[in-house]
Amino acid sequence: MIAHRNLGFVAAAATLLAAAPLSAIFERWTWLIEATIAVAAVAAVAALARLARVPLWGQVLGMLAGLTLALTWLFPSGSELLAVLPTPATFAHFGELFGGSLEDMRSYGVKVPDTNPLLFVTVFGIGAVAVIVDVLAVGLRRPALAGLPMLAIYSVPVAVYVDSVPAVPFVVGAAGYLWLLVTDNVDRVRRFGRRFTGDGRDVDVWEASPLAAAGRRLAVVGVALAVVLPLAVPGMTGGLLDSLTSGSGAGNGTGRPGQGGTPGRIDLFAALSGQLNQSDVADLVKVTTNEPNPFYLRFGVADRLEQDGFSVRNPTGRSVGNLPAPAGGGVEQRTYRATVEVTKNLTMPLLPVYPEPVRTEDLNGSWSYDPNLQVIFSNRDNSRGKRYSFDYVRSTYTPEALRQARPLPSDHPVRRGHPAPPPIPEVEALVRTLVAGKNTEYDKVRGIYDHFSADNGFTYSLSTKGGTSGQEIVNFLNNKVGFCQQYAAAMTWLVRAAGIPARVAFGFANGSNSSGDTYTLSNRNLHAWTEVYFDKIGWVPFDATPAYGVQGSTRSQSAWAPDVDAPEDDTPAPGPSTPADDIDPSAGPAGPEGPEEDPDSGLAVGAAAPAEQAPVWPWYAAGAVLLLLGLLALPALRRLALRRRRSGAAAPAPAAARVGAGGDAPADGRRMVVLADADRARADAHAAWDELLDTLVDYRVRVDRTETPRATADRLSRETLTADAEATTAVRLLGRAEERARYARDPLTGEQLLPALRLVRGALAARADRRTRLVAAALPPSVLLRWRTATADASSRLLAARGRSRSRLLRWNPRRLLANRMAR
Repeated sequence: MIAHRNLGFVAAAATLLAAAPLSAIFERWTWLIEATIAVAAVAAVAALARLARVPLWGQVLGMLAGLTLALTWLFPSGSELLAVLPTPATFAHFGELFGGSLEDMRSYGVKVPDTNPLLFVTVFGIGAVAVIVDVLAVGLRRPALAGLPMLAIYSVPVAVYVDSVPAVPFVVGAAGYLWLLVTDNVDRVRRFGRRFTGDGRDVDVWEASPLAAAGRRLAVVGVALAVVLPLAVPGMTGGLLDSLTSGSGAGNGTGRPGQGGTPGRIDLFAALSGQLNQSDVADLVKVTTNEPNPFYLRFGVADRLEQDGFSVRNPTGRSVGNLPAPAGGGVEQRTYRATVEVTKNLTMPLLPVYPEPVRTEDLNGSWSYDPNLQVIFSNRDNSRGKRYSFDYVRSTYTPEALRQARPLPSDHPVRRGHPAPPPIPEVEALVRTLVAGKNTEYDKVRGIYDHFSADNGFTYSLSTKGGTSGQEIVNFLNNKVGFCQQYAAAMTWLVRAAGIPARVAFGFANGSNSSGDTYTLSNRNLHAWTEVYFDKIGWVPFDATPAYGVQGSTRSQSAWAPDVDAPEDDTPAPGPSTPADDIDPSAGPAGPEGPEEDPDSGLAVGAAAPAEQAPVWPWYAAGAVLLLLGLLALPALRRLALRRRRSGAAAPAPAAARVGAGGDAPADGRRMVVLADADRARADAHAAWDELLDTLVDYRVRVDRTETPRATADRLSRETLTADAEATTAVRLLGRAEERARYARDPLTGEQLLPALRLVRGALAARADRRTRLVAAALPPSVLLRWRTATADASSRLLAARGRSRSRLLRWNPRRLLANRMAR
């Protein structure tokens, strides 16, 4: 019965661990706390029922009752008895929560907030799984089948979370399942008494058998492979590889994901640069509107500023059936209607719409609207092949109305959500110069907007590198060459640095007018611009990109943000004119890239023209080569250092004077005896002999560590150095010096060991072939052998320390202590 109770608690804990993947759905951890309470109630009732020897069907009823009491206490309706006893009104309240959960599932995108309907469904589901797991693992003793309801929990985030579910929660859930299997296995084995290994050795009840230990290792390896392998196999993970088109991509780091990726995971900057750099033109959207001169069709916003630049946040909102009224106090507003038809070339979880939609048609409940980002998104559907209609409000802004907007207070929600960027001294100095003397928010924005002009040297080009981080913004402001991504991000950065909320918007510029009020938008019409927030007016667009680089640019139609590159004389010159829609943005301006003189150098110091950055990869390649050469030279440098140290030790030692009796006495009658330092002579002999042995290893001459120095010297004289009498004499001298240093009371002194060592090394080098000499110089085998030996010794010490630590831990293992207590 004790074993069953322990197994029941393990089953409850494994159920909670299996619910770990749900953390990818919720914003907070409230669901885990409430689920823990429900599962604890189920496990406690099950333990009490088994203690009372209630049959299995009674245990099931008891667990369901415990789950009901927990749900009643966690989600009360206000009509309960004693706060935990449900009434008919309680069950009616549960039905309302079920219905509300369906609405919340359609309204919210992951990660979802802590709403009572969603929390109720989650806690109820986890509690029901806990009941099933307990019945299978404890009641029927089929713990392997308990993995099925646990897998059902994991299937929920897999079905809802359109990106890959994080690996860590899956590992946690798998660990809980393995824990349940191991606990059941130990309980089964304990029924047979004591266990034995294959060789007959007795095994304590608390100690894992070799077979069980092997099974645990295989289980860990299996889980690791299940987590790592999908990340390594191409095609099993995806980013923004196909979010904007199904055609082949030739862009800047873009590719194609599957349908319906999470909006917060889309890298709109990478997708934009990739689509604009494609050589093929693909139609993406057809839009029909009754507005004479429509503005840009919009689908995304990047307003989160991180270390690597602007990024897209996860949108949240309610169903598109309930759109808020637009802002825009003090400006002219008119309502228009548009119908959008998305082609099969555009697949993304966002829908293109004109700003400020007020009503939609032909969209199902899976689409939601974020009033803050002003985007329509879905977590379960995509834009591919969609056709829908909507009404929208077009606001006409004027400089006079925008100048009336007051600065936002520091605690305003919009200002808190769009903070100033990290301070960069060059950018801060430029912003101070551009807004100097400007008294209104609009005038400050216009000062920054007017800076991005051809008179200041800014030109359009698709050949530049994209990026929105601080350093990349500085590079763009220095080089003054880029496309819409850099212009929009740079202006947004400068406006925020001036203390005004701003963000980057993505969408389509106006395309070709195919028939009347219908526009066809292709990948060449994809565009990015800046939106600035004005008090009581809302988000106002500013397009700083040169008009000649944008097919369908509306800069000439904007009274509050006019085309700063347009000539002052609006009278058209004689001759044919080229529509903006027929200009290829990749062709660049018709005239020179910029003026010959730059009256406003911006951030450039001493630069008169845009400068192309030198490639960085040669420096990385040179650094990698130098690092590789340094690593290859380490053995040779180590061998050289050892040889120099030993050569200094083997040099003749200076004589030491000692005063004693006997011999020729000086004037004071005492005798002077000149002796060599015995310790120094013994150290010199050892150093010379160690160097000789390393030299033998380097030149692949056999070394027998069991031989005496004299035997080694005789063998070398007889087998290796027979043709060189001087080398033979030298090696015998080295052997005799080492022998005296080891075994005699007085070592050999006064001999020239260093010249003898050089003679032997020269003879060995002359005897060896070219390859052996090259290896001995570049990769000395003696150094490599010493490193291998040191590594093996360190590994042995670590293994020994691990064994001692394991023995100490096993001595205080709770299972062993429990087994000893039960044995008493």
